[in-house]
This record gives sequence, structure tokens and C-alpha cells, in this order.
Amino acid sequence: MTENNSIFSDIAPYNDEEASAALAKVAEHPAVPWVSKFIFSNQPETYLRDILRSIHSVDEFQSLVMSYAIEWVINNTVHNFSYDGISKLQAIKGKYLAMSNHRDIILDPAFTQIVLHRNKMPLTQIAVGDNLLKDKSVELLIRSNRMIKVIRGISARELYLSSQLLSRYIRETVTSGDSSVWIAQRQGRTKDGIDITEQGLLKMFDMSGTKDFVENFMELNIVPLSISYEYEPCDILKAREVLISRTQKYVKTDHEDLQSIMLGIKQQKGNVHLNIGDPLTEEEIREASHCTKNDRYQEIRHAVDRRVINGYKLWKTNYIAYDLVNGTDKYSDNYDKADVEAFLAYTAAQMEKVEPYLDKAQLRDIFLRIYSNPVLSKEEFSCS
Repeated sequence: MTENNSIFSDIAPYNDEEASAALAKVAEHPAVPWVSKFIFSNQPETYLRDILRSIHSVDEFQSLVMSYAIEWVINNTVHNFSYDGISKLQAIKGKYLAMSNHRDIILDPAFTQIVLHRNKMPLTQIAVGDNLLKDKSVELLIRSNRMIKVIRGISARELYLSSQLLSRYIRETVTSGDSSVWIAQRQGRTKDGIDITEQGLLKMFDMSGTKDFVENFMELNIVPLSISYEYEPCDILKAREVLISRTQKYVKTDHEDLQSIMLGIKQQKGNVHLNIGDPLTEEEIREASHCTKNDRYQEIRHAVDRRVINGYKLWKTNYIAYDLVNGTDKYSDNYDKADVEAFLAYTAAQMEKVEPYLDKAQLRDIFLRIYSNPVLSKEEFSCS
């Protein structure tokens, strides 16, 4: 990277030396033997601790620990994991900026990494909100795992300066050939099943550009990704948050994000699919450049959203929820009576996992729309 690394030291992932020291500390965490029993079930419970103590590089951590951890999640909580479009990444000259829809805090980027690992391609760095770094052991772990720290919850002035720094870091990381970067298309997971890119994120990317609009975006090699879960991770918790937010400001508990991470990992997810879309083209970016300032970013946003929504794979749960919400049988060719009964039983069971005083009718409607809205999004884009 051409920029002085010390400028980025607070947000950059750990280098090999830092990661080695950090993982040696993580090895002493009391949960490590418990985790080891799950991921490395045929090994002694000290196996993971010993590996963490011996790791000398980030790449070693990926190959010896993280790839096994993600494969464990797939083998134990996913019915079928599939992906397409890997050739689009293989065809890119240089590095790229992957912009993904965001359904699960950790699994969205983790499943992207395992696809790259299986295809023997370099892994990306991953932009993650610093709200996940409140626990020191978690910070040591994920900054050893190529994580870029995105600072949140700060004043407007601090946010502007932080965004400038993040923009410069991402641009230099990609354009220098140091690493590709994964980033969610919006801050925080979508809670309603609608995948829309935040326009402010695109403005942030452009902040660090020193060339014209077209070159600034072309050199990032933006590739939209779309991940689709048959059973949405933390679906009932998302519905609960939306419901509570209707009448009051929703305030997370201290360990809520960590609990969501663990639930997302352990929850049965049914089928999962990752689609890698076409990189944004020079023609699209040049067309956007002819618009006024804000409309430029709007055009780029639409280009990303089209790929994310088109690449989203619809499951039976989506079609069933759409017909339930709208009182139709429009998509009944995609499921049968047994599928409906199974989804209704699942929905009823999820409703029982939250406080009994919550309005169950509203909660159920919000819950079903998490699943039905991806169908609606595809319908709307096909008409636009």
C-alpha cells in the first residue's frame, strides 16, 4: 500500500505479526476448548488452543482455522450451499470491491470467503462495524481475520473524518493490488427483506478519488454480491426490533450483537446461495457521470441494486410468505400444501421466542414480510 500504514493503524486488519500475538491471547479464552470440540470433533479439546498459539500469519489462520469453522457451519446448519458467478471474479484484472446485501452479521462475508477459498482465490478484507468490537477477545479474533474497522456512533464531524479515512483505506487497498475488500451495501442488516444500497456509502467511496467521477469508480472494480437464505438468520429478532421501533427508539443491550452472531451461526438456515454479479461497467458509470451530483450516486445505486435483486435466489419460504401476505395463490406452483404447513409451523414456533406482551398479529405480519419482500423486489425491478 502506498500510504503510510500508520495513518490506517486503528482501522486496518492486523498484519501477520499482530495477528500471531493476538491469536495467542485468544487461545487462552475459556471458550476455546468448547469451540474446538465442535469444529475439530476428532481431535483433543486442546487442539484449537494449540493451533492458535502456533499461528504465524493471517493466511495460516484462514487455512488452519477459519476455513474449517465455516465448513462446519455449512455442514451442520445448511441443507445445501451453492454459488455461481465465480468466473466473473476470476476475470477481473487486479483487485475489486465486493458490495453485498446484508442479512447476517458474520455469515454473509464468511460464506463469500469460503467460496474464494474453495476456488483457491485470494480472500478479501472485510469492512465491519466497530460495534462488534466491544469485547476485546472478539476484536483480537476478527482483526486477525482481515477485518477493517468501520467506526460508528460518533459526531457528524468525527463521522466525516472517519469516512474520509475509510474511503482512502479502501481505495488504496484495492488500487495498490494489496487486497480486495468486502463491504455491505448498507449499514446494519436489512430487517425487512429489502436489499437497497445506501447512497451515502457510494458518496463515501468517491471522497478519496483524485480523478474524475468515471475513473474514481472504475478503479474500484465494484462487484455486487447477493446472498439468499431459505430461513433468514435471526428472523424473529429482526421482526421484534422492527415492531418495537414503531413506538419507541430501539436500544440494543450490551451483548445483543454477539448474541445475534451466535444465533445466526447456530440457526438452521435451509438452503443458502451466493450469487456473484457482473462488475459495474464503464458505460454505466459514464452514463451516471452525466447526471447532477446526487443523481450520479443514485444511478450507481440502481446499478448495484439491480444486480443484487436479480441475483437473489427465491426459495419456497419466499413464495409462501408472499402469497400469505397478499392473500393470493400467485406463486403456488413453487410449493405444495406440506410446504405451507411446515412454514406455518416454523412461523408459529418463532413467534413464541419473544416477549408474550408483543402484538403477535403485527409481529407475524412483519415476520412474513421479511420473507415476502424479496419476491416483491423482483417484481418491482422487472417492471422498472
